[in-house]
Amino acid sequence: MIRKSLFSLTFAATLAIFASPVDVSAQAMESVEPYKVGTFAINDLPTVGLVMRNDQLIVDLAAANRAMELLPQYSQISMPKDMLGLIEQYEYGLKYRIYEVVNWLVEENLLSGSGQRSFVHPVSSVDIMAPIQYPSKLMNAAVNFYTHACEGCNDDEFQARLRQRKENRGVPYLFLKPTRGAIIGDGDDIIMPFGRDRIEWEVEMAIVFGRTGKYISSSRAYDYVFGYMVAMDISDRGGRPPGGYGSGSDWFVGKGHDTFAPHGPWIVPKEFYGDPMERLHQTLVIDGVTVQEARAGDMIHNIPELIEYASSLITVFPGDVMQSGTSGGTGAGRVERASGSGYLIDGEVISASIEGIGTLTHTVRIENSIPDDLSGAQLPPVRSYRPDP
Repeated sequence: MIRKSLFSLTFAATLAIFASPVDVSAQAMESVEPYKVGTFAINDLPTVGLVMRNDQLIVDLAAANRAMELLPQYSQISMPKDMLGLIEQYEYGLKYRIYEVVNWLVEENLLSGSGQRSFVHPVSSVDIMAPIQYPSKLMNAAVNFYTHACEGCNDDEFQARLRQRKENRGVPYLFLKPTRGAIIGDGDDIIMPFGRDRIEWEVEMAIVFGRTGKYISSSRAYDYVFGYMVAMDISDRGGRPPGGYGSGSDWFVGKGHDTFAPHGPWIVPKEFYGDPMERLHQTLVIDGVTVQEARAGDMIHNIPELIEYASSLITVFPGDVMQSGTSGGTGAGRVERASGSGYLIDGEVISASIEGIGTLTHTVRIENSIPDDLSGAQLPPVRSYRPDP
């Protein structure tokens, strides 16, 4: 009797499977909607989230995945705890699970109206953190836009420099910035270090690597990319104090301060962005004044070339970041602002945008004091060795 019941149940279940194939879920190979990914503080916990519906909604990815797993047609697949884990696993099958989550959310109408679930949050209700906490390295391209290579030039000087650089591009110039401490998320303050009053801005595209690679040819470069985000390279132009060893540029002083690497507000996976060398349009605005604007065509070395060069020096790993450089609008080419200052000043609001990705917005604040027990070996204020103009 028991065996007969079991047989009947098994037979009925088999018929149900063949009769209703729509109830059986196969892994999704495409997403019905584009999405971005980021790290957000939700209930005071760093949370990996999907950014959806024109950047208006944040979906707690792990919570949505758990809810979906309650349905029998979905397999049990856990989500990474942080963005580095997501990036590492993305091209090894995780992206298809995320597609599955997105398709379920859309098909079941769980993103809006009465169907909206507790794991869906308005973007205004969460704190936006830097997407990657933290890359193992942050590489930056210096002077990689023709307009930045001739700041303040007149037309004749610019055309002469343009011809010179096109005839002899050489290889890219890359430098490293710190990660933890320097990298901040959208809305965090940019801190001007004590006494350092020559602080400048640069909007840049950040390329996020998705695979480990060494000696990556430019023709294969995009195979190693996970996605793209907005970045700023904040710079201290105050230079070194006189005396001692070294002269000229000091990249540690110029680039390494805390808060000098804003990232975010989220990452666009490459499949939802396209070729950045065709699409890139970046701008930077300070208190309503546009001071930088550029497209990829102004680049001296394109993004695949930057990847080839960087990977010929060091191995790149998932989650590593490379910034592709900035355009004119800094240095001698600054656009005059209402403040009359050639550099950032306390209280200014600076916004960097890349079309199709998003906008980073930060307030500039001055560090007003330092401990009174320092010996004098610290980096001194600029005014102590360089008179004001």
